[in-house]
Amino acid sequence: MKDFDAWNKEKQCVHKSDKNQVYFNEREVWWCELGVNIGFEQDGKGEKFQRPIVILKKYNKHALLVIPLTTKQKKGKYYKNVGCIDSKSATVFLSQVKFIDSKRLLKKIETLPHIMFDAVKKAIIEVNF
Repeated sequence: MKDFDAWNKEKQCVHKSDKNQVYFNEREVWWCELGVNIGFEQDGKGEKFQRPIVILKKYNKHALLVIPLTTKQKKGKYYKNVGCIDSKSATVFLSQVKFIDSKRLLKKIETLPHIMFDAVKKAIIEVNF
């Protein structure tokens, strides 16, 4: 059962947050407050509804395009393994690209190598366009 009410309370706190501006770049992997979403949309987990994401595009210091990660081994054309992230095998959900505000970013984990990042972008385009 999805706890939309708890996420709504947390989302309001994230929105009102006046935390210092975080500095982020494309290729970076961050913990992010993705929240509780509808149906098959990827959710965050835990009390802050977190999930690791890869930053695909930085539009400005507040706006970015991301793709969520999972440590569950997924196979098929909608998933791409990106190797070890934070000592765990990680896979991106190629169909779950999402625009977010930088207020959702919590903590940088690491940066994907250029070769892997380019492979992820290519796979996103092949699956979605």
